[in-house]
Amino acid sequence: MSDLRNIRTDVVGSLLRPDYLKGAREMVDEGQMDADELREAEDRAVREAVVLQEAAGLDVVTDGEMRRLNFQDSFGASVTGFDAAKADLKFYEARVHGAAPLQRWEFPVDEKKATAVSQRRPVVEKLRLARNLPLEEYQFVKTVATKPVKVTLIGPDRIAQRFDHQRSNAIYPTMDDFIMDVVAIQQAMIQSLVDAGCRYIQIDAPGYTAYVDKPSLDAMRARGEDPMENFARSIKADNELIQGFDGVTFGIHICRGNQRSMWHREGTYDAIAEKLLNGLNHDRILLEYDSPRAGTFEALRFVPKGKTVVLGVVSTKVAQLEKLDDLKRRIDDASRYIPMDQLAVSPQCGFASDVIGNLVTPEDEKRKLELVVELARQVWGK
Repeated sequence: MSDLRNIRTDVVGSLLRPDYLKGAREMVDEGQMDADELREAEDRAVREAVVLQEAAGLDVVTDGEMRRLNFQDSFGASVTGFDAAKADLKFYEARVHGAAPLQRWEFPVDEKKATAVSQRRPVVEKLRLARNLPLEEYQFVKTVATKPVKVTLIGPDRIAQRFDHQRSNAIYPTMDDFIMDVVAIQQAMIQSLVDAGCRYIQIDAPGYTAYVDKPSLDAMRARGEDPMENFARSIKADNELIQGFDGVTFGIHICRGNQRSMWHREGTYDAIAEKLLNGLNHDRILLEYDSPRAGTFEALRFVPKGKTVVLGVVSTKVAQLEKLDDLKRRIDDASRYIPMDQLAVSPQCGFASDVIGNLVTPEDEKRKLELVVELARQVWGK
């Protein structure tokens, strides 16, 4: 088992995109810049992201997802088969137009512009791996980082929730057929990452909170789905996904949505905590815990020995910096339900789940990352 399993600080994945990178994206969309020039801008942004994280003192770093328009591109931009459009910067700008912080967000769906995984889409043929975007990301960032690098992949649960099975029966007669292909494709992606030297892989699974969110549950039932059948299928798929990769630390991140400082779901972990936290085989479970919507820490009593829970207590949605003493008290509270040596800390989510980013500044981002590190130092020492 990799020693990355027990590190005390973590980062969820995405970081704010610099203005010059957004500008480059827009120029590419308008045909005024070629792919090589965009890659140069992305490379620069990745280097800066690594410097930011390493200077803050984090135990592990990411490439900030600078090459993605949306965090779900890890799968959506890597496969073919979906009936989906290619996204651009203006698409993501339009999705969050008029955003106000800390409100529930229901994204509009334009059938002509809907993208794979980031919106619910059918397939026109069986899925096939066309490129391995996470591998491309890792191959560059590992050359510039001095700290261990983690890579993020969207998990089977979210992919399944954003798959329109009702319009795809001719291709995938059952959801099990679809999930089987998803897992096989993602295992191949992970194997390539492991072969390239990656030793920490995070599965992004924001959809698990759908199983405690009434509107999401109502939508599943309206489609004739059994939410708890979906839930069980997803846990099984997540566990199958990470089997057989010795020496690799696997994390799984669970949140309630994170788009332009908005959220998408609400409901505490309690109703699913035993089956979720005791059922997942991942080494590190990164849980959003920055607001009352997450509930109390009591759900942590179901976490088995040997697993680390990463408490996302520092919000990426708002600029206000949390008070260190308040955060220390929260960790003490969590330790009533799970031993302190099974805990770690991180931001609650990414700072930019898509290219537009949350309503915080780069300086806010820097201070938040530094706060995570100082919190860990004061709680656990060096």
